[in-house]
Amino acid sequence: MRNVSLKDVAKLAGVGLGTASRVLNNHPSVTEETRNLVLKAMKELNYQPNAIARSLKMKSTMTVGVLIPDISSAFYPEIVRGIEDVANIYQYNIILCNTDLDYEKEKTALNMFHEKKVDGVLFISNTICNDTMKKFEEMSIPVVLIATKDETNILPSVTIDNEQASYDAVSYLCSLGHKRIAMLGGKFNDPNSGIPRIMGYKRALIDNAINVDDKLIYEGNYGYKSGYNNMKDILNIRNIPTAVFCASDLMAVGASKAILEAGLKIPEDVSVMGFDGVEAAEFFYPSIATIRQPRYEMGAVAMRLLTKFMNKEAVEEKNMVVSYRLVENKSCKRLE
Repeated sequence: MRNVSLKDVAKLAGVGLGTASRVLNNHPSVTEETRNLVLKAMKELNYQPNAIARSLKMKSTMTVGVLIPDISSAFYPEIVRGIEDVANIYQYNIILCNTDLDYEKEKTALNMFHEKKVDGVLFISNTICNDTMKKFEEMSIPVVLIATKDETNILPSVTIDNEQASYDAVSYLCSLGHKRIAMLGGKFNDPNSGIPRIMGYKRALIDNAINVDDKLIYEGNYGYKSGYNNMKDILNIRNIPTAVFCASDLMAVGASKAILEAGLKIPEDVSVMGFDGVEAAEFFYPSIATIRQPRYEMGAVAMRLLTKFMNKEAVEEKNMVVSYRLVENKSCKRLE
């Protein structure tokens, strides 16, 4: 059986060879209807473009590098799925690297991306250090950040408003009558999630005429253990809070375990509010109230934004802020 050529695809789709080539190379001049006809013909004929020849001709490898802290974390897989689904539409391949929030691992991964000549990079959820910014400049390819921003907003990004989301979560607890609310925060020096969520917590208390007690703010790392250990410390103080706001759902699950182990009930004795909207919180009993980030959408939007930069298309807004949703669930109680 002979190999299927792009000419065969164009004939089946009823378009010219040049049009089929433009579809293959994601050219913006092609209409959506024509694009769908050509993609359908490619699928029917099981057309496989010669990746090496194509990359030499187009000076593109049709490959995107994705840096992620830890794929085993409950927060990131939905983001990656959104990235992958959009990448498939535009026929980009993905190289995924876990960094464990380690700058040396980031450096190693970026060097590898550079050697592989990836067309763009998606960078997820770590603070951008000077060395990383210099490496991005050296690579001279499009970079889009997800759930993080650089200090000067030079790089395109897709995020939520972390401070306002935190404000809404704590205001919700205040509306239920809670006046003594602890916070299990992230890293105190984290400008992306740690600092904004603490700021939102404090602002909500002040706007509800509640004094801020810094002794009720605990530093964590967004994981189960830090939520569990910090909550155990809280339960040892004389006047325990009636509610606790956690900077991640994983911390909220850890905190809930500590509460239940102490013989207390949720939400009868302590109300619990999380952040992120991961399944672990939804299927915990009782289900944990949370701020649900649109993680799939964040990945999909970021990948689409990256394709525009890689193909030199016009971009109206490079720093995109997507909507979140407060989910009440069963872990919070109105005080009588």
